[in-house]
Amino acid sequence: MKPEPNDKPKSRVKLFIVLIILTALVLTVTILYYDSNTRIVVNEYELFYPHLPEAFDGYRIAVLSDLHGAEFGKNNERLISKVRDTEPDIIVITGDFIDNYTTPPIERQLEIADALIPALVRIAPLYYVTGNHDWDSGELRTLLDMLEEHGAITLRNQYVLLERGAQSIILAGTDDPNGPADMIKPDVFVNQIRDSQGDGFLVMLEHRNYRLSLHSRLGVDLLLCGHAHGGIIRLPFTDGLIGTQREFFPTHTNGVYTMGETNMLVSRGLGSPYGWMRFFNNPHIPVAILRVG
Repeated sequence: MKPEPNDKPKSRVKLFIVLIILTALVLTVTILYYDSNTRIVVNEYELFYPHLPEAFDGYRIAVLSDLHGAEFGKNNERLISKVRDTEPDIIVITGDFIDNYTTPPIERQLEIADALIPALVRIAPLYYVTGNHDWDSGELRTLLDMLEEHGAITLRNQYVLLERGAQSIILAGTDDPNGPADMIKPDVFVNQIRDSQGDGFLVMLEHRNYRLSLHSRLGVDLLLCGHAHGGIIRLPFTDGLIGTQREFFPTHTNGVYTMGETNMLVSRGLGSPYGWMRFFNNPHIPVAILRVG
């Protein structure tokens, strides 16, 4: 009588192959997850304007947005190094420097900010506008005092002139809508700037990323913002998977968008709100390079 064939060796080989494939998959996802949340990516965007003052050709603006209390190396040494390497003329923080979530605790977030702000100021002049989480944290006043103490400039529906030689451009910043209900509206604010400074080149800092059409109508030349977090998870052929209102497939989450004569540069941000983790969406420092042309 013929012995029954023994399928156990074949079954063990198949199981071994499956385990190898699963292990490789888990390892790949783990590496991608770690990379997506820790490796800072710098992208440079050359933006051309025929009416940009000649002295500002090549002017570099590093945009930091949505830190949410994150830390990249001890005392943010990796973040500071990345910013320094961009050789910015100015650095702008477009809101959500701290977070209203509890991880890390707000006390730790303020310690992180207190170490980071003076390091950035030593690289280049630093300008800041508020974000919704800054207001919701309950510690905005502490943060504003800290920024002022270290020599940063806060723009709360205010503007300054940036000068190079005898020429200048306007840098303005709007308070986040989570701020006072009676604050000045953007159209009134821009009209006030124009009444005072004429039709000079205008760069606007704003936390939120959905008012391109408004600023285009107002004649803003360049709008710098964040808020969208790159859509949290970035998939091929999408502008991100999840929006800040928990909607799927949001828009205007990364890079340059143009309407009329206005460019809007959106940062994917650095940290993550509510403890959400990023995927295929590395922490982001966009650099606007102004060009005449």
